[in-house]
Amino acid sequence: MSTVYLATDQRLERSVALKVLYPHLAEDQRFLERFEREAKSAARLSHPHVVGVLDQGVEDGPGHSVAYLVMEYVPGKTLRDLLRERGRLTPRQALAMLDPVIEGLGAAHDAGLIHRDVKPENVLLAERGGIKIADFGLARAVSAATSTGTLVGTAAYLPPELVTNDAADARSDIYSAGIMLFELLTGVQPYTGEAPIQVAFQHVNSRVPAPSSLVPGLAEDLDELVLWCTAVDPEKRPIDGNALLGELRHVRTTLSDEELDFGSDRQHIPAARNDTATESISDDGGRTEIIGTASPATTAVGSQPTSTEIIGGQEFPTTVFGNGSNDTTVLGSTPVAGSVPERQLDAAAREKLAARDFKAYRKEQAKAAQRPEKTLRPGNGRRRSALFILLLALLAVLAAVAGWFFGVGPGALVAVPDVSSRSVSAAQALLTQAGLSSSAEQVYSDSIAEGLVIASEPQASATVRPWEEIELLVSLGPELFAVPEVGGLAEATAAATLVAAGFEVGEVTRQFSGTVADGEVIATAPAPGEQVPTGTAIGLVVSQGPEPVTVPTVVGLPEDEAARVLGDAGLTVAMAPEPVNDVGVPAGSVLSQIPADGQLRPGATVTLTLSAGPRILPVPDVFSDREADAIATLEEAGFVVEVNYAFGRAVLGLVAGQDLTGEHPEGSTVTITVT
Repeated sequence: MSTVYLATDQRLERSVALKVLYPHLAEDQRFLERFEREAKSAARLSHPHVVGVLDQGVEDGPGHSVAYLVMEYVPGKTLRDLLRERGRLTPRQALAMLDPVIEGLGAAHDAGLIHRDVKPENVLLAERGGIKIADFGLARAVSAATSTGTLVGTAAYLPPELVTNDAADARSDIYSAGIMLFELLTGVQPYTGEAPIQVAFQHVNSRVPAPSSLVPGLAEDLDELVLWCTAVDPEKRPIDGNALLGELRHVRTTLSDEELDFGSDRQHIPAARNDTATESISDDGGRTEIIGTASPATTAVGSQPTSTEIIGGQEFPTTVFGNGSNDTTVLGSTPVAGSVPERQLDAAAREKLAARDFKAYRKEQAKAAQRPEKTLRPGNGRRRSALFILLLALLAVLAAVAGWFFGVGPGALVAVPDVSSRSVSAAQALLTQAGLSSSAEQVYSDSIAEGLVIASEPQASATVRPWEEIELLVSLGPELFAVPEVGGLAEATAAATLVAAGFEVGEVTRQFSGTVADGEVIATAPAPGEQVPTGTAIGLVVSQGPEPVTVPTVVGLPEDEAARVLGDAGLTVAMAPEPVNDVGVPAGSVLSQIPADGQLRPGATVTLTLSAGPRILPVPDVFSDREADAIATLEEAGFVVEVNYAFGRAVLGLVAGQDLTGEHPEGSTVTITVT
């Protein structure tokens, strides 16, 4: 993706790393916009374990534009260089190397940044002892400039969700860090293949093996840590760098020295080039080596390709320039006589002790070089013999006293009693009874009740000297977290928010609401902001929308009264465009409604059809018609017939007269007179 130069900032007179991107990227306007946004985001991230971004820009060059990134210059080497030298690291060294990397990732995840290309080549080991992670956001910017389906990253460390075109998040960086820890512990990568795409799909279709399957004897906690980080399902990994950092440090404190230094007998760091002197100091376990004092480091010497590929598109190998040599390489720790036990020291303290011990050794050597080996003036031989015997006797007495003191006397080893699940006062009384002093540190615990002792450091049954202080880990109870506010969110979104915050989704109940839309969350139980332990099931109350109303019947009512009845029920009235004639319903009254009954949501529409009253029809002339024919004619015309007999009964059976003629409303009664 780029070439890196060692450059000089002429204004501030300092060395910087100048990353110049390949021309085909600088010609893509979409990439340049994304590149600038990612550079600004990375520049806002200030952390001791993240390489700082100092500047970014685009310059017009002859024939093409030049996009560049100015970063903090970190002289030293990469974690890949260290792996090439040592093959693999002890668990103590691997966890110490990974700790600052995860701390830097955690800070980036808090700031909303994702690295997407975590690998040993991007972990810089400074000559002065710092560890930094580089190239935040660059892979993401290049991904945005590529076509759909193109994947940017390093195949050996690629999270499966990126291979399957799913979105990357903080857990993607966790997966790559887990692969890197596997390689630090075993010296090999979990997946290999002839082509990068073959390696990439192994991340999707396979399960990373436990490191102990390749290096038998590694602690089970290390297997669990690697398998947790490299779960194929992102939901089963640590949520971000900070979550992993806490567990990583917990593993470092719980493993024994033997487990942490497993394999140390095969570890060796070759001396740096151009060494002017080489000295080695090692403790009995062989864990510490201080090898060589090198000449001043030179920079920008040669280059070597790394393993970054673009899978599914063109291949752009990354080139790294200017790996300088280390003046002095210090790994592990050298205990100083009379100091605090090594397991109680953190990595920084052990490095200081190792450096101090080495300086003391060199100082002692210088004094020895100036001390004469033989006096020029021989003294009294008998006196010297007497003094020598006296000295031997004195040393014997001192040895006997020391043996008694440290063997069975006040300084004899004491077994640490088991104080777990006891109150602090009871635990301290038990330790005092054993002749030990103690201090307390409060930590969260999901399994031990608040105020009770979780464990001690050193652990129960370990042997210590009476003057060594025992640290009690006292439970604060489960760590509490505030229930997030999810009111107004869709049910699925609210559930995802709760799970991301470390909670579970509890019972979902539904109720009508006139203010919250259908499918959105009305409330939670416990309520938002309430402090509860992680993993608590949070119940959701989800809206079903407004409660339905029963449609009232308004047929036969005048238009105004019908509209008022429907409006009072919370419904909207619509009128049919044309009234309809009807004999039974007066004009202006409701003839029909749609819907006629049932239930509707508030505000729904009911359509009314008004009556135009009866039709005005011509009355047929039935004079002289036979009675039956006259009745049929009038009824077919829409009138009601009433018969009146002139002689009390029908004689001729003919109509002699009718009371209505002309036009009259449909359904009017026509009286005929029959002779």
